[in-house]
Amino acid sequence: MNLDNEKRVAAMEAVKLIENGMIVGLGSGSTSAFMIEELGKMVANGLRIKGVPSSEATHDLAKKLGIPLVDLEEVDKIDINIDGADEFDPQLRLIKGGGGALLREKIVAHNSAYNVIIADSTKQVEKLGKFKLPIETIPFATPSILKELKGQGLNSEIRKKNNADYLTDQNNMIIDIDIYEFSDLDTLNIMLQNIPGIVETGLFLKSTDLVIVGKGDQTIKIHRKN
Repeated sequence: MNLDNEKRVAAMEAVKLIENGMIVGLGSGSTSAFMIEELGKMVANGLRIKGVPSSEATHDLAKKLGIPLVDLEEVDKIDINIDGADEFDPQLRLIKGGGGALLREKIVAHNSAYNVIIADSTKQVEKLGKFKLPIETIPFATPSILKELKGQGLNSEIRKKNNADYLTDQNNMIIDIDIYEFSDLDTLNIMLQNIPGIVETGLFLKSTDLVIVGKGDQTIKIHRKN
């Protein structure tokens, strides 16, 4: 199984949805990077778009490839947003945030008219939670949040990078939570969002309109059921 090839074919299929004049949300992570690279080639060949990046890494890659960028405040609506996911289930609910960009990714998704997720075949699951759920937290509150989560029966840990606390683009921290035993994700998400100091969760429960999955050299499209 060549996962990079599956990511690439999903990305190549997704960019077919982009038309001249669109404002495009640019996702973050390894799968989105394939999409951004292809978009850079299309822009070089005359495609006229503007991109709204969901992370500093995406901003830098898109800029390097010559994709015109705008800030979210400069646009009324993003026409289409293309991003990756760490997991998606049959209801097109997602866990995102493995790369630490979940806050901006969720803001971009919320402000987009149409949300497309691109993924390799390993991201498709029957039940969310084998991938731990990231939440973004204010550093001041993070120790108390850990205690509260433990009291709720949620095993969690602070994300580290190079033996130091991982910091997001907003200089917040990430806590990764084991949620596999939880079936009511809506209630869980509300409970987490109600804890002061949790800025956002990596549960994307209702935003996705279409998932494009790479399987071998082919793609499968899964549309949201209304």
